[in-house]
Formats: sequence, C-alpha cells, structure tokens
Amino acid sequence: MDALTPELLAVACAVALLGGLVKGLVGFAMPMILISGLSMMVPPDVALGWLILPTLVTNLWQALRQGAGAAWASVRRFRRFLLAGFVLMVCAAQLVTSIPSGVLFLVIGVPMTLYAGLTLAGRPLRLPSPPGARVEYGAGAVAGFFGGISGVWGPPTVALLTALDTEKSEHLRVQGVIYGAGAVVLLGAHIASGVLNAETFKVSALLVPPALLGIWAGFAINDRIDQAAFRRLTLILLLLAGLNLLRRALFAG
Repeated sequence: MDALTPELLAVACAVALLGGLVKGLVGFAMPMILISGLSMMVPPDVALGWLILPTLVTNLWQALRQGAGAAWASVRRFRRFLLAGFVLMVCAAQLVTSIPSGVLFLVIGVPMTLYAGLTLAGRPLRLPSPPGARVEYGAGAVAGFFGGISGVWGPPTVALLTALDTEKSEHLRVQGVIYGAGAVVLLGAHIASGVLNAETFKVSALLVPPALLGIWAGFAINDRIDQAAFRRLTLILLLLAGLNLLRRALFAG
C-alpha cells in the first residue's frame, strides 16, 4: 500500500513480535495487541486486515504444539462453542466497515475490563462443570461476534476456560484450537468483506515472521511458570488490554 513506509513497517513488526511473545506466554492477546497497536497508526479496518495472517499462523502452531490428536480432542469437547462462534463471526464480519471505531473499541473494551477486574478482585465468574449447552453456545456467540467485528475473540474464550479452571497446558491448546479455527473463518469472511485485499494481504504476510519469533519465545517462558502465575498473568493482560481499548474509544475520531 502507498502509505506503508519503512518506519511504519518496522513499528508494525515490533508490535507483531510483542503480540507473539504475549500469545506464547498466555495463549491469547495477539489480536488485541495488534488491533490496539496498529490502529494507532492506520484505520481499524486496515489494522484488522494486517493481523489476519500472523494470527492464523501462530494459532495453528499453538493448536498443534502437542499433536493433532490432542487438538482434535479439544475440538470435540468445545464443538458447541466453535459452532456458535463461527456462525456469528461470519455474520458480524460484514459489519466491520460500517461501525465507527469508537463504538468498536467500546464494545470490546467494556466487557473485557469488567471481567478481568472483577476476577482479580476476588469475584470470578463461576460456571457449573460441565457448563452445559446453553452456556457454551452463548459464550461462542459472544466470542464470534467480537471476532467478526474486530479480530478479537479471546476474552469470552479465556473467561470460559478460566471459569472452568482449565489446566495450563490444556488452556493454551484449547485456545489455539478455537482461535486457529476461528482465524480460518475470519480469513474467508474478510476476503468477502474486502478488509483482506491485495494491499493488506502483503503487509499481513510481512508480519508473520516476527509473530512466529515472538510466540516461540513466549512458549519458552510459559513452560517455566506455574498454574497460579499463569492465571494471574492472564487476567492482568486482559485488564490492561481492556483499559487500552477504552482509552482508544474515548479518543477515537
């Protein structure tokens, strides 16, 4: 694209590297970091187009890190969540170019901030185990809607897995499976919406290598932290991402 300068590309690569690092550490937040960081430099719909390929590739690595068998077991366990999420994602993706950026940031930031803040304050969301079909379909629908309009479907997913007290390695694998499958749907949806076009595709491809380097480093750190540290770090990052999106909503043009 004409507006892409070496300086802008260098900053975008740094954002992708950071997003990959955080994703490898806690399993999510890469799209949130990318949409937050990149949209400070380019319009939100362009930032969304840029994040699609690095998000897809890193999620596939995360999902398959423990083998295809484990990934398939996660697909079967969370099939209702995935089904509802994909349907809502495709529908919501067609709205992205018509939603004002301030509204977009607000819709994502408010529930993210509330969930993380309340959980850190000792009032976590509690779900029955197993959660039941209604909860899984509902959480999937919310995640899919957010994913379609912004590329960010992590918060509802993380909330569900955290509320189920999912073990650390499974937590990351399930996130990878859900986000990876969602990223494939997002790819097709935004080819149709026009967000991913010839110009945004080129930049998105350039962001894949730094994203892969970041997630590799994040995995190495994740392997060395315990479950309690993983859970708390996950919630802190959710809170910070939510607050940043609220800030962006207040100052969006």
